[in-house]
Amino acid sequence: MELSSASLQGSNLAAAKVVGAQSGAYPSPPHSLDLPWNERLEFLGDAVLSLAVSQRLMRRSEDLAEGDLSRIRAALVNEESLAEVARSLELGKFLVMGKGAVQSGGRNRDSLLADGLEALIGAVFVDAGFTAADLVVGRLLKTDLTGDLTSLVQTDFKTMLQELTQEKLKLTPTYLVVAEAGPDHAKLFTVQVMISGRSLGQGQGASKKRASQEAARHAIEQFKARASGEPGDQP
Repeated sequence: MELSSASLQGSNLAAAKVVGAQSGAYPSPPHSLDLPWNERLEFLGDAVLSLAVSQRLMRRSEDLAEGDLSRIRAALVNEESLAEVARSLELGKFLVMGKGAVQSGGRNRDSLLADGLEALIGAVFVDAGFTAADLVVGRLLKTDLTGDLTSLVQTDFKTMLQELTQEKLKLTPTYLVVAEAGPDHAKLFTVQVMISGRSLGQGQGASKKRASQEAARHAIEQFKARASGEPGDQP
């Protein structure tokens, strides 16, 4: 990626050595470091990111409905997507966190990586304004923003399932973590999606979010199978 980890060092507060440092979600870093908390930068970066992505989506030529645009934006800026961008920058190795967090795989944890990236974008905005932050967002998300946007609509299985169940059943699904396996740095979660106490589907993944998406995908398959008269697992 053109925006390398080394290039982050020009931004005050977002310098690579402090990106993600002392976010409220992070375990305490070494007491010898006098670094500012980044919760406010994460908050600001989240808003800047949402605006930058929204503007770029509006510039696309496709005649997409408001609901589709919202789903596409959600797919681009969700925790899993932002964590993958952070990994491409090798941002994890610049996060300042406690020894326990490091040993438990914190440098590769989706939530911490996503928070760190939002803090970075917020810091760029503080230092250089929206134009610079917008350019950074455009470079970081270039592949997705210039690709087939309709494919992003189709990957948000949780939203698709919720729309389906509300239309067919007038109910909203809930998600329940039924099992966790493996060490902290390599967890495998099992999630069930439920409607009125009945299981609609089950999924597994390296994060609760991924497992929930897989459970929703399975539930949608079951709905489609029953609608077409094909055999399927009964909820």
